[in-house]
Amino acid sequence: MAHPGVIERLLPLAVARATAPSGLQVTERQLYYELCRLLAPAHRLRTGPGFTLRVPLRYSTFRAALGEQPVLSVPPPDREEPGRHTPEPDLFDYGLPRLLICRSHEIAHMLRANGLPMESACPVLSAAELPVHPGVASMLAGVSGTAYVLHDASIAGFAFAARVRELAALPDEVAVVPLGLRPRHAEAMHLFHLPGPPTEPPPAPDDRERRWLARGHTVELEAVRPAALLRTVHRLVRGVRTPRAPLSELRRTRDSGFLTWPVA
Repeated sequence: MAHPGVIERLLPLAVARATAPSGLQVTERQLYYELCRLLAPAHRLRTGPGFTLRVPLRYSTFRAALGEQPVLSVPPPDREEPGRHTPEPDLFDYGLPRLLICRSHEIAHMLRANGLPMESACPVLSAAELPVHPGVASMLAGVSGTAYVLHDASIAGFAFAARVRELAALPDEVAVVPLGLRPRHAEAMHLFHLPGPPTEPPPAPDDRERRWLARGHTVELEAVRPAALLRTVHRLVRGVRTPRAPLSELRRTRDSGFLTWPVA
């Protein structure tokens, strides 16, 4: 366990790394994982094609040392009606090609705070802000739009992705595409996992991912480097293409999240 003095000395460096390259706004939990990367750099601990690491620092210890470090303040979920700040009477008559739904409210706010909705032309909602407003659902349905789903690598994350259409009240015309995070993404990036009790995994992931989930592991989206998260989500919501595959395989991958995440 790291000494509190070491943590305090490393915190400014963790802030600089987490907010790079352009002063990104990051959540407290994203800063925590950046500090974990300084305390336990994956490339020095293990070798191999894919693995995750147990967190090297209790969150309570991190919080005790945090002090006045600059982190993003996350407001409560926004349940106000969309379009309340515009005078356009026909707002919901337009088409909306894409929408991003995040299981984590903190991550949804972080993406919004760093301009992803404007850069990617993609509104961002959290699970806590569902269901989707009927007008927004109609905008998506009118152009056969897509609702992308961003979730952590956990049994609860997969369960959320499987229920998004119901939770968001999305019509059948709207495609639902899970982006992950999947265990194989987390292993490729050597992210930190949180331990948990062994449990029964969902049926969708492959055998290796089922074994990983069965051990009770969870990898939060906050464990992904903030800049990589923004870059990857922008690329996926703007450039995803459904692979040509047999119908049965296509259904399986749509259920489980099949898109490529970075390896670093």
